[in-house]
Amino acid sequence: MSQHQPEPVRFYQPGAYRADESVGYLIKRVLSSMVSEIDQQLAAHDLTYVQWLPLYKLAKGEGDTLAALARELDIDPGALTRSIDRLEAKGLLQRERSTTDRRVVHLLLTDAGRAVAREVAPVLASVLNAHLQGFTHAEWQQLVDMLRRMLANGEALRQDRS
Repeated sequence: MSQHQPEPVRFYQPGAYRADESVGYLIKRVLSSMVSEIDQQLAAHDLTYVQWLPLYKLAKGEGDTLAALARELDIDPGALTRSIDRLEAKGLLQRERSTTDRRVVHLLLTDAGRAVAREVAPVLASVLNAHLQGFTHAEWQQLVDMLRRMLANGEALRQDRS
């Protein structure tokens, strides 16, 4: 007996598409609002999104080379190189060639870099909480769950193309 797959729900129709009802557009606008506020609050540390994000990820141990960090952040390695150059010029990180593989250069936070990176998480929490004002805990958890489902659906699309 063959299993019948239900027809996928079509929330959007080409002739009736409106950006103000687009999940993608709204997610981008929310992200832009959050990044703008985070940048404003981290301006005292002379950091922008393209700088505080890799700094924070390095502090969390989520990548210690340019290639690993670029993959983790889904950023073009060339663009990330410019950000890393700025962070190095500010004395927040240093590059150190691997002793086992000359091709590998590790990114290490300096003491100053670790101190600045500690300022990022409180700002992130504050800005996210402000954007979630009026949500219940259950609504927040539901939103997180739904976004994870959307990410899983996107990953499935990528896998289908592979």
